[in-house]
Amino acid sequence: MGALHDCHYDLGLENGINPGGCVELDFEQDPETVAIEDAVKVLLEGLGEDINREGIRKTPLRVAKALREGTKGYNQKVKDVIQGALFPEVGVENGVGQAGGAGGLVLVRDLDLFSYCESCLLPFQVKCHVGYIPSGQRVVGLSKLSRVADIFAKRLQDPQRLADEICLALQHWIKPTGAAVILHCSHIHFPSFAPGCLDSDHSKWVKVVVGSGSGSFEKDDSPMWVDFLGLLRHKDINLETILSRTKASCWCPSRSFKTGPSKSGMVAAVGSIIQSLGQDPCRKELMGTPNRFVKWLMSFKDSNLEMELSEFDGIPLRTIGRVNYKEHIKSELNLSLWSLCEHHLLPFYGLVHIGYLSDEEVNPKGKSLLQSIVHFYGFKLQVQERLTRQIAETVAPLLGGDLMVVVEANHTCMISRGIEKFGSNTATIAVLGRFSNDPAARSKFLQSIPSYSL
Repeated sequence: MGALHDCHYDLGLENGINPGGCVELDFEQDPETVAIEDAVKVLLEGLGEDINREGIRKTPLRVAKALREGTKGYNQKVKDVIQGALFPEVGVENGVGQAGGAGGLVLVRDLDLFSYCESCLLPFQVKCHVGYIPSGQRVVGLSKLSRVADIFAKRLQDPQRLADEICLALQHWIKPTGAAVILHCSHIHFPSFAPGCLDSDHSKWVKVVVGSGSGSFEKDDSPMWVDFLGLLRHKDINLETILSRTKASCWCPSRSFKTGPSKSGMVAAVGSIIQSLGQDPCRKELMGTPNRFVKWLMSFKDSNLEMELSEFDGIPLRTIGRVNYKEHIKSELNLSLWSLCEHHLLPFYGLVHIGYLSDEEVNPKGKSLLQSIVHFYGFKLQVQERLTRQIAETVAPLLGGDLMVVVEANHTCMISRGIEKFGSNTATIAVLGRFSNDPAARSKFLQSIPSYSL
């Protein structure tokens, strides 16, 4: 577990600010924003995109806003949050015990945060639990614990360092008897982009639990951890679990990417983005980041997914006449989807469901074809509405023309920008043929779709 010592505390961490930070100018004219925009244009051109196309013309600015919003913690000071938020509170006045401003654990649970992974520049989700034991007859405003955690989350981060930095800052500024932090971190895990390796059972997340303690929590066998973990009420978390995962060398899936040459101009552009965020691209933890990000991004251009529609002889299926056709609604559910939002260059992922009218079932080879169609349109710059339409228009001739397509997806841009809507997801539909004029048929198909859970 991340044990902390005052000798590790430097000026930058004390203030919660990058010493090279500066006062923000008008955002869109800010040199750092302009530099990020220019770099994003290089990346888009490297993907073969027309940067003047309507759908992506403003993407460079949107990406710049998201990145600068997501790393604003470099320009925020912990002392500005804590000072003025410490309140006098007496402890136990009679007898033996701990409570109030002199002992007695204070724990804030289930804080939703996000941070940008320093290994690949993709956002990851954080469920944060932070606690401290008051001392000196004073307590801190509860909202400040969340704000301090957010300062360090809004940086390029690694889970263990994030936990350590939050814990150390609280110990330094609140001066409690002890402080402790546990983080549940979830990093999106894209499948192999090789044809034939895209399956619905692929785990969409890499998850890790890390912890950090200072003061009375610094020793792993401290009895204070018993109270902390008891109040968490998470049956799957204990000190052994946290310790074993803390020792993991690296959790980022991009570390497993095959190394090799990338387009030098695109790699340099990512390095420029990192520098514009106030960080040194040559820092040890960031040295491989530009290459890893470009490798991931180029997968959406070089995936070589193909649809061999002409080679499939099991479709089209026989269509159904107009009498009792609602009794012949068939469905193909839970086709996996991975894609890249063209507005923010951030991933979205989910499931595709297809309803159609036929007295025949799609055989396994046909289902494989439908999955290939989903991947074909998914692995490129997309918006969910267009993706839904494209899948429907391509599948319709193969399934008789009467069909309904539902796409359900989680968008990382919904958590990693100013709105920070954790847990939200988006559903879109496309209807063709008889489904478009028959609410009862649509309702019957929609009821067959299992509850969305990703």
